[in-house]
Amino acid sequence: MAYNVLLTGASGGIGFEVFQQLLNTEKCNLTIFIRNSRKNKKRFKAYVEQVKIIYGDLSNEESLKQICEPYDTVIHLAAIIPPIAYKSELKTNEVNFLGTQLLIRHLENYCPKAFFMFSSSVAIYGDRLKNPEIRVSDPLHNDDEDFYVQSKIKAEKAVRNSRLDWTIFRLTAILGVNNHKITGLMFHMPLDTPMEITTPSDAARAFVNGLERKKMLSKKIFNLGGGKSFRTSYRELLEENFKINGLGKLNFPEKTFAEKNFHCGYMMDSDDLEDILQYRRHTLSDYYRLNREAVPIVRKYLTIPFRGLIKFFLRQMSEPLRASKSNVIKERERFF
Repeated sequence: MAYNVLLTGASGGIGFEVFQQLLNTEKCNLTIFIRNSRKNKKRFKAYVEQVKIIYGDLSNEESLKQICEPYDTVIHLAAIIPPIAYKSELKTNEVNFLGTQLLIRHLENYCPKAFFMFSSSVAIYGDRLKNPEIRVSDPLHNDDEDFYVQSKIKAEKAVRNSRLDWTIFRLTAILGVNNHKITGLMFHMPLDTPMEITTPSDAARAFVNGLERKKMLSKKIFNLGGGKSFRTSYRELLEENFKINGLGKLNFPEKTFAEKNFHCGYMMDSDDLEDILQYRRHTLSDYYRLNREAVPIVRKYLTIPFRGLIKFFLRQMSEPLRASKSNVIKERERFF
């Protein structure tokens, strides 16, 4: 049996992994719906003979009318995620919530039998620093002022209330091999935050393997994490990556990192999804090993003499550090 699959967000970190894995699945006729940009057209030019490509805008109903085939499964990964999400509340809501809502309404009319797989986020559980053991049954952080969090909570509700068959995967922190950009967001997470991470390829495998496990996933929500072997703390994660990249110790001034109001924790029930989909291939040790292999020795040793200067420029990106010196109480209370 060949599956007719529609994938949104194929240009994203996990989306491209799903795309590549689906290309290697013989029983899959694949269509991707991606943003009409020069970058996307260049990236997917090589695949025009292998997949159907629809360029469009999720938040535009006319654009969605291009989706008119009877798909068995829709893997909806398209979203604006942090740090880009925090540049525009309007755009983040348009894509993450309204785009999801419009896509669902369109599918209900044109493809009502499609199985809808949706990627949500651990962020919807809010700050779990004091209570890091996370389960699907835990309450969501509905009063969170973070508009990215709210966009995901509203999108989940739209999925659950739809007439489609569906499943929701709440993704933990996804860390690739030495390819994550350094932004000021790195300082928003408290160093003592417990984490259960996973890799883009493992997360993607869960969605791909889900094609043949629909009955076991139907109308259910799961936490997607790497399991016990992928648990660490943010402090340990940064310390090891600093060493790997030749940056030495994690020696930043006090208050460079926030002390509250972020997310992540241990996904205590992520084995539930693993038992169904067997998507895990990596552990934390694999992640560090792959990162070490990805860093050229020459680059690492060229970095060492300049690591003090590099860390000086890094801490200039820290909003918590600036807030700690601010006279505005609300700014300080946001992080401390």
